[in-house]
Amino acid sequence: MDRVNKYRVLSGRKNVSSSVQNGSISLTSALAAQASNENAAIAQGLKKQNPELLDTLIELYQHRLLRYLIFLTGKREVAEDLFQETWMRVLLRGAQYNGKARFDTWLFTIARNLVIDLSRKRVMASLDEMREGKEDERPFEVAISEPSPLDQFQSRENGAEISEAMLRLEPSYREVLVLRFYEELSLEEIANVTRAPLSTVKSRLYRGLVALRPEMERLRSSCHSAEVEL
Repeated sequence: MDRVNKYRVLSGRKNVSSSVQNGSISLTSALAAQASNENAAIAQGLKKQNPELLDTLIELYQHRLLRYLIFLTGKREVAEDLFQETWMRVLLRGAQYNGKARFDTWLFTIARNLVIDLSRKRVMASLDEMREGKEDERPFEVAISEPSPLDQFQSRENGAEISEAMLRLEPSYREVLVLRFYEELSLEEIANVTRAPLSTVKSRLYRGLVALRPEMERLRSSCHSAEVEL
C-alpha cells in the first residue's frame, strides 16, 4: 500500500473512531437529560401527592425495595412491614424530594433510616452496631479489571444460593454489596445512602466480597454433604 492510500485508511479509521466516541457522548448526555427530567417529574408529582404516580412508583420499585430491606434486616417479615412504612413516608414526605438526586437513592435512604429507627428501639444505637466485630475502616481499592468474587459466583451459582450466603454476612457488608451489584449504585451514591465516608464504603465493599467467598464455600460444602447423606 502506498503512502497516500495508507494515509487515507488511517484518516478514515480516526474519523470513524471519533464519530463513535462523539456518538457515545451524545447518547450519555441524552440519557442523563432524560433521567433528570424523570426525576423532576417525580418530584413535582410527589409534591402534589399524586396517587397515580405513587402507584406507578410502587410498581416500578417494589421488588428492588423489598430485596434491599430483606438483605438489610435478614428477615422477610420485618422487611415487609418496613416496606409498607417506607411507602407511607414517601407519600407523607414527598415534598422533601427535589429531583436533584436519583429517586431510588432517596427511596433507599428512607428505608435505611426506618431500619435504623427499628434497631434503636431494639437497644441498638445504629445499623453499624449490628456488626459482630469491630470493623477496620482502612480504605481498600477494589480492582475492576477482573471479575469480582460476586461476579464469579453469579456465573456458577443461582441467585438463591448467593442470597443465602449474603444473608450470613454482617449487615453493613451485605448492604453495600446489594446496593453496588444488585442496584448498581455508584460508590458515591452508596455513600450518600449510608451516610458513610467514601473510604468506608470502599472498605466495606472489599471486605464484603472477601467474606462472601468462605460463606459460599461453606454453603456448597453443606449442600454436598446433604446430597451424600441422601
